[in-house]
Amino acid sequence: METEQQVKRRWPRAVLAGAAVLVVAGVLVTEGLNEAPPPSPGAVGRAMAAVEAVGAGVPASPADLSALIGDRTAWLREHPGDEHSWSVLGSAYLERGRWTADPADFPRAEMALRHSLSVRPRGNPEAEVGLAALAHARGDHRAARKWAEAVRKRSPRRWTVYPVLVGAYTRLGDQEAAAGAVEKLEALRPGAWARLLAADVYRDRGWREDAAATLSDATALAGSTAEKVTCLHRSGELAWERGEPEEALRHYEAALRTDPGYGRARAGRARVMAALGRPSDAEVDYRAAISDTPLPEFHLEYGELLQSLDRGPEAEDQYALVREGVAAARKRGGGRNELLLGRLDADHGDPAAAVRRLRAEWRRHPDAHVADALAWALHRSGGARNRGEALKYARRATEHGLRNALFFYHLGTIERAMREYGAARRHLEEALRINPAFSPLLAPGAWEALHALGDGR
Repeated sequence: METEQQVKRRWPRAVLAGAAVLVVAGVLVTEGLNEAPPPSPGAVGRAMAAVEAVGAGVPASPADLSALIGDRTAWLREHPGDEHSWSVLGSAYLERGRWTADPADFPRAEMALRHSLSVRPRGNPEAEVGLAALAHARGDHRAARKWAEAVRKRSPRRWTVYPVLVGAYTRLGDQEAAAGAVEKLEALRPGAWARLLAADVYRDRGWREDAAATLSDATALAGSTAEKVTCLHRSGELAWERGEPEEALRHYEAALRTDPGYGRARAGRARVMAALGRPSDAEVDYRAAISDTPLPEFHLEYGELLQSLDRGPEAEDQYALVREGVAAARKRGGGRNELLLGRLDADHGDPAAAVRRLRAEWRRHPDAHVADALAWALHRSGGARNRGEALKYARRATEHGLRNALFFYHLGTIERAMREYGAARRHLEEALRINPAFSPLLAPGAWEALHALGDGR
């Protein structure tokens, strides 16, 4: 691997006037106004080692990314014609925004990546992969696929394009293509990140034992703190989905020992605390997770915990914060998050609005999660016609192998409303077999419905 100085020596030295100077002033100087003292060479070196893969989604720590951003900012003030450094800068902004859940970095990423393309419009796959990853992070998976497939067509051995393709294909409901992209990635660049993405594909196909073993491999291969904490968190998520709260807790706490500020693992631990009958501990963890990593979905989870505790007004406050968080993220350069808003409306707002929102999302991204959410929104909207359509989507959500307790709960509940009592009983049992405590708000109702069906109702 090249050192930082070797990379710098091979970068172009041309200085562009006019537009390039304006971009430097508009994008980079604003970042540098409140910069800490110059970053240590170690931090820059670590980030430089990782940034080759940052656009492909491989994690790096926010501190190292900020160090790299500062380093490239200073370099580009003197060398604004260096298209490679613009790509590095854009990808670093993108990964920092993803890690911290702050989409304000996304417009900076886009400006840097597009400027790289303006400097070198052709033969610039680093910028194109970065733009594909940015589209994926914003939830525009069709655009991500378009950018990434164009790079793959020209450079099929460029490994950084395949993680983006795996994510885009998955969200577009194309499991075969996602599996093919993972296979190619593992051939070109075996390691922790390829193993983690393979585990995601196995999970989506219902191969949970294979997914767990592969995640264990990924954790052992992790070469950085950021990679390790990501793998440990993902292991906790899989254990939770399998109905193994103690195992999930072990992974979440290992992630938090690795990085105490990793809010995603703290939210996972909150979920487990609620399942283990420790709602006060769950509240503490949810509040800390929201402070560390302000993702709107954490407000939805926290709100449903509060609602399950008969604290309706506090729950409504959290649901309002979901909407505010999505709106703020969109304003700052993030994605639309239509799936989350559809889920919120179906259960805690206007189900008819959820149907409209989710129909449009299904046209864009027809994956199992959207199928499930649309099915539930149709059911909640009421009416025999809606329920018939809901059943179609609910079956579609569960037909490709993903073992999600919520999906089977929705399917069983819809079947019960359609008076398909045998199927309803089977699928409610399946939901509770997968994860008996899948939701503090909905799991008790699943048990009640199953008991009623056992009485022939």
